[in-house]
Amino acid sequence: MLLLTVRAAAQRLGVGYSTLKQWIYTGRVRTTTTAGGHHRIAETEIERLIARGSPKAPGAKSPAATGLIVALSGRNQLRGFVDEVRIDGLIGQVRLRIGDQMLTAVITGDAIEELKLRRGDHALAIIKSTEVMIAREADAGDRPSRRRRRRRRRV
Repeated sequence: MLLLTVRAAAQRLGVGYSTLKQWIYTGRVRTTTTAGGHHRIAETEIERLIARGSPKAPGAKSPAATGLIVALSGRNQLRGFVDEVRIDGLIGQVRLRIGDQMLTAVITGDAIEELKLRRGDHALAIIKSTEVMIAREADAGDRPSRRRRRRRRRV
């Protein structure tokens, strides 16, 4: 029987490390414990979770049964992990970690609760915008000298 670390199992399932740890603590995922107290997950348990449907939520209902959106026209989709969730009254802030970058979205508190967003969850940022700006930082050699700038202004 092949045993995987929690991190390796999370990668196989396509979920975050902390999400899988929470599933272990709530009893949704069966593990064995090493002599040092570390959790190990059998490959058969991973297969069981994947066979149940969505690997992102053990025991989740199929999209047809829940009325979930299965396709979306937005093409600018960024996958990441929820790093922080704040709700203050009607408004909430979600900070998503995408690689080594952070993306912050301000949405309604109701939307956060409806999506059940928690720190460590996988999430998808879908960007639909009429404008996108691209910037490039100048290198020291790219900057014109003051003389050149003055000459340009006079002309």
